[in-house]
Amino acid sequence: MRTLHPPLPAAGNLASAWIPSPLGPIVAVADDAGLLLLHFADRRDLPAALARIAAHLPPDSPSPPDHPHLSLIARELRDYFADDRLNFTCPLAPTGTPFELRAWTYLRTIPPGETRTYGQQAATIASPAASRAVGRANGNNFLAIVVPCHRVIGASGKLTGYGGGLHRKAWLLEHELRVRMELAAR
Repeated sequence: MRTLHPPLPAAGNLASAWIPSPLGPIVAVADDAGLLLLHFADRRDLPAALARIAAHLPPDSPSPPDHPHLSLIARELRDYFADDRLNFTCPLAPTGTPFELRAWTYLRTIPPGETRTYGQQAATIASPAASRAVGRANGNNFLAIVVPCHRVIGASGKLTGYGGGLHRKAWLLEHELRVRMELAAR
């Protein structure tokens, strides 16, 4: 883990770090309430995501780079990628609309190694006709892996719509299924 350079503008005690992963570097941003962003560093929408987070926070002084939430998520991701964990305990502080927050809360109920369709998610949180709105909400999820939008697939069973790239979505799903079976056998 290393501090982002240049650091993010001071806003609401934000702290940021790069976290290495087998899928490429991940940018993490946290404040005292919890983790605000966990995004693959090569995502085109990263600047917009950072701006959206900063817009929701009052100006304040920055936190030190060794913020406890960043240290915790770095450890948890290291364990996740080392096949030692599938669930996360780092406090989250997502920013979104009430509908987006409902969509993201649902994502955290999907067990690792399992998938649901956008239609199933829509039927659970809104109405079966809202699958496109659910897809948009999942696309606005700034907390990759820990709010697992990669576990949602198309009605046909095909992998669709993952901001980190379909190759990462496939890798994460295969990884979670394999680790889930390994952990159950221990």
